[in-house]
Amino acid sequence: MEKSNFEKLYQKDVSEKVQKKEGLTYLSWSWAWAEFLKVYPEAQYEIVKNENYLPYFMDSSGAIVYTRVTAGGLTHEMWLPVLDYANKPMKKEPYKYTVYNKKKGQFEERTCKAIDSFAINKAVMRCLVKNLAMFGLGLYIYTGEDLPEKDETEMPASANQLQHLYKIAEKQEISAEDMKQKIFEKFAVSTSKELTSGQITDLINELEGKNETDK
Repeated sequence: MEKSNFEKLYQKDVSEKVQKKEGLTYLSWSWAWAEFLKVYPEAQYEIVKNENYLPYFMDSSGAIVYTRVTAGGLTHEMWLPVLDYANKPMKKEPYKYTVYNKKKGQFEERTCKAIDSFAINKAVMRCLVKNLAMFGLGLYIYTGEDLPEKDETEMPASANQLQHLYKIAEKQEISAEDMKQKIFEKFAVSTSKELTSGQITDLINELEGKNETDK
């Protein structure tokens, strides 16, 4: 029995054409499109444009791109956010965020630069590859993408995190007692042991954002 086009594409080995970056797997778009045309020579793809004929859509949360692929009488649409090298959503203006460096045992401030045409172009072509996966090509490399991962933000807050938070509060003339009271009220907890890493990180970003506004 002859294989369906989906089976032909799904069973194709793409392992030698992928790259891994920041925990994500990327497949070469040029190779993927060439292989796709071998099965669907009449295939067409579309980069969806906004009202200004630009290939992305943006709001306060960041930018997203869309593609459509038509082949074998089917049309599938796909979308992908525009991300920086650390997989942070790129926005109109650069912004700072705080991450916890496990190796150093401390928080570090990083900057996500403003969106640019290079990042948009990469997102569009990666979106196209993901779109082709809907027809089978490389679909297996996305297996588990939509499964829940272990969320480090739900891990218990560390002593270093709390210490860093109180230092920031002190610079803003917030006493340790007042900060502790704010934490307990905000997250409805009665002890520091109940706090998560994500909650403390949110508070740190909130205080540092206030500090930048006050300058």
